[in-house]
Amino acid sequence: MARDRVTSLDVARVAGVSQSAVSRVFTPGASVSPKTAKKVRAAAEELGYRPNVLARSLITGQSKIIGLVVAYLDNQFYPDALERLSMALQDRGYHILVFMASGTGAQVDRVIGELLDYQVDGIITASVGMSDELTKRCNSAGIPVVMFNRGQDDARLSSVTSDNFTGAREIARFLAAGGHERIAHITGWTGSSTGRDRKAGFLAGLEDAGLAAHGIVDGHYRRAEAQAAAHALFAGAAPPDAIFVGNDHMAFAVMDTVRGELGVRIPEDVSIVGYDDVPLADWGAYRLTTWRQPSNRMVAATVELLLGLIDDADRAPEKLEIAGRLIVRDSARVPADWSENARV
Repeated sequence: MARDRVTSLDVARVAGVSQSAVSRVFTPGASVSPKTAKKVRAAAEELGYRPNVLARSLITGQSKIIGLVVAYLDNQFYPDALERLSMALQDRGYHILVFMASGTGAQVDRVIGELLDYQVDGIITASVGMSDELTKRCNSAGIPVVMFNRGQDDARLSSVTSDNFTGAREIARFLAAGGHERIAHITGWTGSSTGRDRKAGFLAGLEDAGLAAHGIVDGHYRRAEAQAAAHALFAGAAPPDAIFVGNDHMAFAVMDTVRGELGVRIPEDVSIVGYDDVPLADWGAYRLTTWRQPSNRMVAATVELLLGLIDDADRAPEKLEIAGRLIVRDSARVPADWSENARV
């Protein structure tokens, strides 16, 4: 038999205060005397009372819940970023409700539609796209959306990314300065803004150095496709002497393939550079040279932007790009004039 639920009225009777006083004790920022707060909390502990957050949201108009939609977690960048997002939001009195969805299409629309039914105060999307219809629905409901590590050509949507174009351009320049001439690129999914911007930056960097891409293969941010791309690039008579891989997750697969299956030495025969700088990049098995996405600053900017949009319905959407830096380890040849201070 289910136990009767303890209510704020029960707590008020035991504490000898009004029901509104109980409500103020459990409302952050509300005015209440220390004596009253002590009596109410003692009564609540005695009765096993917990405030009904959802009921309170009907009064305040805020659920203090942020919906988070993520496409996949096998890329090591996302579990770390999602943990940081969760902790940062908790520090501001919010909690996250996580939903998984494929990167685009009807499933994303369905998942975000379900989030709207939960009366979330805002939504963060990580590597998923927003349809026009869904964007309209969120706008109509007054639910702000911030895209994390993905952008979209829609003035109604806010986004926070690293400066993907500049990062990839600097990687191409670094490889060219190291004396490489056959520089290939295994892209991320070019249907995404991150994949397109990194590819464009890479090509611009090669052009700066008077070079053309030795080969470009779309790895779709997937391990198996990155492995297949590595095989394809080394199947010809003139294999690449350097490869920029669109993220670390794929770069690890490429390194495993060229060393373990093809017998190619890194960096003596081919330099490999990734993008993200996940913790695994510094492991001894990889020591991957990579572009560091400033995840701490990206998370902080995402939280500040989203909460600002929640607090001010008239605030205009923003698209933020945050600068990263090249982290030089052992997987790529280092230019002779490269500062040792840049190595880790």
